[in-house]
Amino acid sequence: MSLPTVFTPAAQDSDPAETRDWLDSLSAVLQHGGSERASYLLAQLNARARRAGGVIDFTTTTDYINTIPVDQQAVSPGDPILEKRIRDIIRWNAMAMVVRANRKPGELDGHLASFASSATLYEVGFNHFWRAPSDTHPGDLIFTEGHSSPGIYARSFLEGRFDEAQLDLFRMEVEGNGRGLSSYPHPWLMPDYWQVATVSMGLGPMQAIYQAHFWRYLEQRGLMQASDRKVWAFLGDGELDEPETVGALALAGRERLDNLVFVVNCNLQRLDGPVRGNGKIIQEAESTFRGAGWNVIKLVWGGKWDPLLAQDEDGELRRVMMETVDGEYQSYKTMGGDYTRENFFGKSESTRRLVEGLSDAQIKSLNRGGHDPAKVYAAYHAAVNTKGAPTVILAKTVKGYELGEGLQSQNASHNKKKIDTDTLRNVRDRLSIPIPDDRIEELPYYHPGPESAEVRYLKERRAELGGSLPQRRRRASAQVVAPELPAFDALLQSSGDREISTTMALVRTINILLRDKQVGPRVVPVIADEARTFGMEGLFRQIGIYAPFGQAYTPNDASQLVYYREATDGQVLQEGISEAGGISAWIAAGTSYSVNDVPMLPFFLYYAMFGFQRVGDLAWAAADMRTRGFLVGGTAGRTTINGEGLQHEDGHSHLMSGAIPNVVSYDPTFAYEVAVIVQDGVRRMMQEQEDVYFYLTVMNEAYQHPAMPDGAAQGILRGMYLLAPATAVAADTPRVQLLGAGTILREAIAAADMLGKDFGIAADVWSCPSFSELRRDGFQVERWNRLHPEQPERVPYVTSLLADRPGPVIAATDYVRGVADQIRAFMPAGRRYTVLGTDGFGRSDTRANLRAYFEVDRRWIAYAAIEALVRDGTLSTSAAAKARDLYGIDTDKTEPALG
Repeated sequence: MSLPTVFTPAAQDSDPAETRDWLDSLSAVLQHGGSERASYLLAQLNARARRAGGVIDFTTTTDYINTIPVDQQAVSPGDPILEKRIRDIIRWNAMAMVVRANRKPGELDGHLASFASSATLYEVGFNHFWRAPSDTHPGDLIFTEGHSSPGIYARSFLEGRFDEAQLDLFRMEVEGNGRGLSSYPHPWLMPDYWQVATVSMGLGPMQAIYQAHFWRYLEQRGLMQASDRKVWAFLGDGELDEPETVGALALAGRERLDNLVFVVNCNLQRLDGPVRGNGKIIQEAESTFRGAGWNVIKLVWGGKWDPLLAQDEDGELRRVMMETVDGEYQSYKTMGGDYTRENFFGKSESTRRLVEGLSDAQIKSLNRGGHDPAKVYAAYHAAVNTKGAPTVILAKTVKGYELGEGLQSQNASHNKKKIDTDTLRNVRDRLSIPIPDDRIEELPYYHPGPESAEVRYLKERRAELGGSLPQRRRRASAQVVAPELPAFDALLQSSGDREISTTMALVRTINILLRDKQVGPRVVPVIADEARTFGMEGLFRQIGIYAPFGQAYTPNDASQLVYYREATDGQVLQEGISEAGGISAWIAAGTSYSVNDVPMLPFFLYYAMFGFQRVGDLAWAAADMRTRGFLVGGTAGRTTINGEGLQHEDGHSHLMSGAIPNVVSYDPTFAYEVAVIVQDGVRRMMQEQEDVYFYLTVMNEAYQHPAMPDGAAQGILRGMYLLAPATAVAADTPRVQLLGAGTILREAIAAADMLGKDFGIAADVWSCPSFSELRRDGFQVERWNRLHPEQPERVPYVTSLLADRPGPVIAATDYVRGVADQIRAFMPAGRRYTVLGTDGFGRSDTRANLRAYFEVDRRWIAYAAIEALVRDGTLSTSAAAKARDLYGIDTDKTEPALG
């Protein structure tokens, strides 16, 4: 049995002369041929060794030093003195915002230390790299780290975009009445300012990747002119633990998204303590990103380290840097220069000698790379000039930088919200803010004046880069007209003997949209590897699957009519088995009207169970960002996807979608309902540019579809309409109202027939495509009545429909009872309301067995109606007994919710 190979450093060099020859040769190549030639030769040597059977150690990390050598650093054209002055003022005002907010009653919270550590990273970008949208450039897109928002507001204050009163409304969005500054980047709350939502952590990085991905898609399809614009994403090193942060790195690498730059603020701390106290987060991140095909720029040390590294001829300083773990580095910043001399430089006699001529104060002042504007500029310059790969900059910083000993590099820095007077005085002096001692306690903001050198410089730099950032476009300049409902006439008619599913009805609806000259090019089908499940494979050949470099192979189904066709201008976004990736691509498309001034109409189709439940945080972010498009939960309902079982059967997504204020949710049963809903969605989102998105659930169960009843369209959109009124009803005939949605509506229709045939009961059948919309209408009316007692009462829509239709009301859906129960409060006075639903864990079985198990089939609906009539005194108890026997109702059956 062979043992695995273990790579260990050689104990000694067995042939130093040969080693010297190789190293001399490499030096000569570097000198005459450059690094690209040297890299090529090393790769060839490595390949030759492997072909010969040699085992070559492989590492994805480099030394713990800056990637860019000093002699290759691009030089900033800026004024370093003025730029430092601006940074100091912004640091002060950002700190003041948070501390002033937390002096008020109510514990507004906020974060001091994050922006303090990243101020230089932002300011270099604002002053030299980030273009605003203008007539000459489409603009860059900046994903701001959520905790750093006070610093962005503080910069806008200097620009004159906010006044002091607004800074004092930080985290006071209600009292601000439209002028408040949101806690984090929230486009919903600040629709002219923030472009993207980056909180919760992890959402920003993933969205940034898919924005860059979608930009290339638009360019390849000729919908947006190619340019040098970039997506910049700022994140903390602790955020690398989030699966969303790293989940799509390989996509960016394999698509060579050189329009994407990540800046990781490596202050080595997360909320509770070190990110990797016993390791090195920068090295770990370097390995992760390089392995995914990214260009990695390590920005570890500031310029004050350059002389020491230049003197490190024996490599001992580099060795000590590599061997020191992050927990130690944090202690050095906390404990001071004498401690660092003894515990860092004292690890080797060689390194100890390097600092013999430095005082403890000078050792303490040795800076990290993320705080050196010259180093940051060089890194950004290299990033924007990188071709063929996305770039990540790993910038080492100090959490709470320049905020005093009690905040800087402390494990508790993240949660610090208040600062005592002595510390304020110390920070003022550090930052040279001209505030007298007698005002320090009131912690005033500082603005040097609109005509000051600092503000003039800041504004000049932004003017040269196109204007202020952040800024958000509310509406697209293009006017896209939605097709009228008659365009979908084929779906409004009966399907005759042909049986189709609502999924197929949706696919036909999308095909109609694709043929529309205005809307068609803007349709973006987004699929998480389930196109064949949803019957959408016809789109592969029809409009193609987007592939940035085309199709480099002949698919094995190329001879078939419907084959897997990839193309550089493909229209389908096939995002693989990743719902998080799919919804991120959908968000990029659905916000394109704002980010790119190119309105698009995305449809993201996925297993309903794997939507809001799995990517709910991104669904809320989409709402926050005013995304426009259709989310489509396929194979929806707990009994419709009959063979998959517990983890695949959605019974609650409508409760989750209904909780998001600007999501319009529907569960249609028939093709005409699908057509009406989609047409209205296109009108509202594309033509009217309303900030909503639609959620549809569609099923894979095939059946015949009737033609749309006259006048039903408005009721479909409002959430309820009379589908099948009882006919020839005598005055003394028992009456019931049956409500249904999705596939279970058909069970209600069948139950109505059973009630009439077996018991002479007249049942009106109502289609309820949206209990969520009915609920919203009801509560809006209820609130209006409460606030206007002197006015005649308004009536909720559902109440008005049922008021003149007597009898108890029975509702049944393929979802948990909470879905239909949303309208209980709006039943007409004195009306009994019984709700049937699929509460409990899913099961794998036939549809008939599942509906019987969950008690939502026609037998259980009919029995519920009879029982309600018995309770109302309309029927005798013998009717219930007869119904139990006739319909095989097992009264001893275990409740499905408990099974």
